[in-house]
Amino acid sequence: MEREPDMMGIGGRLLADICQEADVMVIDVAVMDGDWRREVRAEVIERVLSALAEACGLPEPSPTWWVNFRVIDEGSWGSGGGAVSILSLLDSGVFTEEKAKLIRAAIGA
Repeated sequence: MEREPDMMGIGGRLLADICQEADVMVIDVAVMDGDWRREVRAEVIERVLSALAEACGLPEPSPTWWVNFRVIDEGSWGSGGGAVSILSLLDSGVFTEEKAKLIRAAIGA
């Protein structure tokens, strides 16, 4: 069975059909499961795009830049030879008590 190549479109046109070289960038933001409400995700995405524009010396982000925001399920991270849980970080002082409560509620802990 032949597999269709992955295709990306911009403005209703496939990149392969755009004559000029497009400035395409895909950024993948992966985070531990926690308190990631829609407005928080939107803020992270907007700040990443803004920082990229600033780093590239542009007044605004390109419409051909994409940011994917992915939440990795609790217990599905690994580091240092083992699985890592956000629960072990909650009492470390990294999060405020209020934020720790929101994270616990979001993951059902």
